[in-house]
Amino acid sequence: MGKNRLGEFEHQVLLAMLRLGGEAYSVPIVLELEERTGREVSQSSVFIVLQRLEKKGLLSSRIDESTKPQTGRVRRYFRLTPASMKRLREARSDFIALWDGVGATLDEA
Repeated sequence: MGKNRLGEFEHQVLLAMLRLGGEAYSVPIVLELEERTGREVSQSSVFIVLQRLEKKGLLSSRIDESTKPQTGRVRRYFRLTPASMKRLREARSDFIALWDGVGATLDEA
């Protein structure tokens, strides 16, 4: 996989964030992924991917201290960057090009 390509789970996390409005912390992302994919997703695996995507410049993050009094924890919110939006557009274009013309073949199989 090339350096500029997204892994499958990275792609799914970015799409879940996009569906959630472009900014979220790990719990809503986990719930969105589970609802959309029908698979169980661990919060730790999502957080690891979020950190990796941030290191790649595809996300930025901020700490929200206002949640500490209610939950005892601070939340780290991640936000899509322009680079992640560009990467998602490229991936969508690649997938559309790959799917073009194979729908009938897939349906026949």
